[in-house]
Amino acid sequence: MFFNREEFQSKNENRGRLLVSCPDQPGIVMAISQFLYSFDANIIESSQYSTHHEEGTFYLRIEFDCPSLTEKKPEMESAFLEIAEKFSMEWKLIVQNVKRTAIFVSKQLHCLHELLWEWQSGDLMTDISLVVSNHEDARPVVENLGIPFVYIPANKDIRKQVEEQQLQILKEYEIDLIVLARYMQVLTPDFVAEYPNQIINIHHSFLPAFVGARPYERAYTRGVKLIGATSHYVTNDLDEGPIIEQDIARVDHRDDVARLKKIGQSVERSVLARGVKWHLEDRIIVDNNKTIVF
Repeated sequence: MFFNREEFQSKNENRGRLLVSCPDQPGIVMAISQFLYSFDANIIESSQYSTHHEEGTFYLRIEFDCPSLTEKKPEMESAFLEIAEKFSMEWKLIVQNVKRTAIFVSKQLHCLHELLWEWQSGDLMTDISLVVSNHEDARPVVENLGIPFVYIPANKDIRKQVEEQQLQILKEYEIDLIVLARYMQVLTPDFVAEYPNQIINIHHSFLPAFVGARPYERAYTRGVKLIGATSHYVTNDLDEGPIIEQDIARVDHRDDVARLKKIGQSVERSVLARGVKWHLEDRIIVDNNKTIVF
């Protein structure tokens, strides 16, 4: 079963999401609930979190059904401005739609395979619009699924020209999310600035341990007993962006580097897939260099 965009859109055309962060104070939930009620919206899911200190921050994600939501959205956004100003909110009102995703990959394909499998099984709610790679290895599996495959050789010496070409293609496909599924190239600040908090990377270590290249080799040398993987948003600081999801696996002295990589690949696949799913479902609020995941 492949993900069906038309069926998804039809079932969810009146489903919306409201994401809020603001200074913690009484009355926030009541004001938002009354606002949604005034537009005949029915709350389906509500999750909230407060930091609970003297100058705490309140975070909220509400998913709701609202008749004729697309038509009402401009009026709702205008009406919500008064509430947002009163509570000093940062907020986003989203009509649930299907985001368009581009996957970047190099020669290691295990994370790509996981994302494609989740998409084929109907569990990854996105249009995988294209796959971009600096190697040809992924072409057969990608094109066999009817997904456009774009081969662009890349290295640090031609990075500027490569990224100009990539950005042009991403705009042509109207991409909402970029997933770096073991794409072993460092992105420039100019590229990252075009997609703030819209680029998800998988790093093959439990950050902040072993930032950068060859983390399994360095983990083996250090003699660690746990290895892990981290999905995070990409920023200009290498492997330092807001962390979305992490997991670990136990290893011991009998596991050489090859074995560590084999064990780690399983962790990488699941950690990246979960992070991507949560982004697609608008479950993540980014606050500076941290995330709140509902």
